[in-house]
Amino acid sequence: MGRTNPTFRDVLRAVEDRWQPFRRALRHEDQEHFDRLLKHANTHADAAGNLNHQSPIVPVLVSIALAQERRIDELEHRLAEIESEDVDLRRETRG
Repeated sequence: MGRTNPTFRDVLRAVEDRWQPFRRALRHEDQEHFDRLLKHANTHADAAGNLNHQSPIVPVLVSIALAQERRIDELEHRLAEIESEDVDLRRETRG
């Protein structure tokens, strides 16, 4: 029988295992943020597996950056809505 390549999810678990000493050394509140970053990588594991990059950390970091970019876009959109509502409210109170 031939050998099979590990799935990216298997590779990601190995990356998570290697980073456990770092995670344990973090403050508790930072551990939660670290876990969330790795969750982003897990969310994009299918796409990362298609990349089949030599270094597994590259698709992990790109997945994290992609998730953070999406979060920034959402926050900017919410901020624009709040600012628009504020402008409308100021107009109503003046007039």
